[in-house]
Amino acid sequence: MICRITPFISVLLALSVLLSAIPAAAQTTHLPRFLTDIAPQSLVEGATGFGPMRDDIPAAPLLHGGVRIGWVFITSDFVGTTGYSGKPIHTLVAIDDDARIIGLKMVAHSEPIVLIGIPEARIHDLMQGHIGLDLAAAARAGGDIQELNIISGVTVTIMVIDDSIVRSGIRVARSLGLGGLAPREGPAGPRFVLNPDAQAADDWFTLVGDGTVRRMSLDIGQVNAAFVAMQDPRASRRPLTEPDDARFIDMYTTVASVPTIGRKLIGDREFANLESWLEDGDHALLIGGRGIYSFKGSGYVRGGVFDRIVLIQGEQSIRFRDRDNRRLRVLDVAGAPTFDELDLFRVPAEYGFDPTAPWRLQLLVSRDVAALERVFTTFDLGFQMPRPYLREIAAPVVAQAGLHDPGSELAAQQALIERIWRDRRGEIAGLVLMLGILTAAFFFQMYLTRSARATYWFRMGFLSFTLVFLGWYAAAQLSVVNILALVASLREGFSWQAFMLDPLTFILWWAVAAALIFWGRGAYCGWLCPFGALQELTNQIARALKVRQFTLPWGLHERLWPVKYIIFLTLFAATLASAPFASQLNEIEPFKTAIVLKFDRAWPFVTFALVLLGIGLFIERFYCRYLCPLGAALAIPARIRMFDWLKRYKECGNPCQTCANDCFVQAIHPTGEINPNECLNCMNCQVLYQSETRCPVVIRTLKRREAAKTGIPPKATDPARVNHPNLKKEISHV
Repeated sequence: MICRITPFISVLLALSVLLSAIPAAAQTTHLPRFLTDIAPQSLVEGATGFGPMRDDIPAAPLLHGGVRIGWVFITSDFVGTTGYSGKPIHTLVAIDDDARIIGLKMVAHSEPIVLIGIPEARIHDLMQGHIGLDLAAAARAGGDIQELNIISGVTVTIMVIDDSIVRSGIRVARSLGLGGLAPREGPAGPRFVLNPDAQAADDWFTLVGDGTVRRMSLDIGQVNAAFVAMQDPRASRRPLTEPDDARFIDMYTTVASVPTIGRKLIGDREFANLESWLEDGDHALLIGGRGIYSFKGSGYVRGGVFDRIVLIQGEQSIRFRDRDNRRLRVLDVAGAPTFDELDLFRVPAEYGFDPTAPWRLQLLVSRDVAALERVFTTFDLGFQMPRPYLREIAAPVVAQAGLHDPGSELAAQQALIERIWRDRRGEIAGLVLMLGILTAAFFFQMYLTRSARATYWFRMGFLSFTLVFLGWYAAAQLSVVNILALVASLREGFSWQAFMLDPLTFILWWAVAAALIFWGRGAYCGWLCPFGALQELTNQIARALKVRQFTLPWGLHERLWPVKYIIFLTLFAATLASAPFASQLNEIEPFKTAIVLKFDRAWPFVTFALVLLGIGLFIERFYCRYLCPLGAALAIPARIRMFDWLKRYKECGNPCQTCANDCFVQAIHPTGEINPNECLNCMNCQVLYQSETRCPVVIRTLKRREAAKTGIPPKATDPARVNHPNLKKEISHV
């Protein structure tokens, strides 16, 4: 699934980054305004002041008694990753001359989950886990660091903070030459492009000898020795039993998208196919292997990712997916060996891969050390394009360091989003399964609703899964905040990134958009809203305990409907006006308290949520019916609904009131019409539509059929009396 969405992610991010790059010339640095507001000792104990900001990059000395002890910078000056609010999270970072983090402080943000809900102290305490992080080692490891300790409900925020700290820290360390890191580019170093006049050799032996094709050969003894050298003693207890000089893997690689290299190795016809496969800016690697070990493995069959090899260039790590792979049978160059595996791997343009710069393939080898535990080691196959294939060019004028580069930001932001989607693939699969089941139930609702018992338990089971899995486990509760954030982003500069950082929310909103066309707002509000599910399930428990239920008079009920629309319009106006209290107004939604934070919050918020749930024990779905601004927001575009799936008889409402009296949210008018703005698509009216014991129309039809078979006229009954709501129980026993 992740591999299929990657192109979509790439396109959306490309548009977002390019649009955000338009006003780049006016970009200003954030560091100066924070240096005057932040006490240095609150960042690093013992610090006494800040020096003036450098002219070349937005970084300033951190001082202790006039002596520099490190450097400080703001993450948002170096990376463009935004939080869930769509705005940067400004973090002040201090690093020493060894490129180690010595201080961190979140100084400004617009994250709604932190503004009201989780104390900033909890975020601050979690961030302190980065103190001591070796950014030089992180750069050599491709930017990866230890597994995060995620606070429930703020996963996206923490991952954005982590990504910003590590990437900006590496950039600053490189720019200042800290920890032995050298700047990636500089005006003094030569720059190269591919030489179009270069010619590759005609035979395999020469291609390998001159470095056009690079080789890594490992035997069994080398691999066993690598595991013996590991700190885990269990790694050496299960060595490979083949002879030490037996071939483990003989691995070759080159850049096949370079025309002279590709044509020599795979032939003109296959190279033409390769060119048609690649898009502008794409590159392709050729990788071949022979031996007992497969560099592809079998993981990509299950997940679409080749987990045994990774392309590393600079601090960027690129994993290949099945959509970026093509198999080859043989090479077309004289003297080429026969390979057990021979493949082309595409490197999409958004990664910014530079074939003229050094890169390496990292091969992952694992060994079982327990029933469900493995240890891993890696071997690197380095590649540097031979000098004859390169042409030196003049170095460009170097811009001020720290300003966002759209190309690198695109690759980095996509990597972060793909990481988040990959980490949540189990939850994504669960949500997709839920959506598939619900869609099937809606399309075939007349079959499902033939049985009132089956419909009831299907609904209770689905709502329970919505509450526990989608709500309390995955925290995938949609909110009016999402809609208001979209409005704010359209005013301030739209970016897909903020919406794609939470995959379940992103998928749910697409599903809601489709459902509004087919079924209206009820598809989400009635089935996929965790807080709605919590209300209905607690009400069902109350009914089982014989708690008295109240039905509001129709006149009062009809006049309470507009309240939620008034609330939504108030929130909408506050957002448009950029009112400082807009975030506080959003607390009319108890979703964050009851679902995302599982009631782990200050007592006023918990009390408010419990009061609403308490009222719902007596008036089912009270909050949904009268107060929910999200329901109001969904009801407005739901007017475009193109299909009417709920079947009705002409007698419905005149004179029969059975469905209207049985609708637990009173979405059916006394005249028989179903109000799509209030309907939750619970399917109860469709159960009654087919009921042989409760629907007067069905009962009358069955009696007529029975009379036609027996020849005995049915007993005359006053239709008005039969359909009177007070006589439903009498009718059910006819």
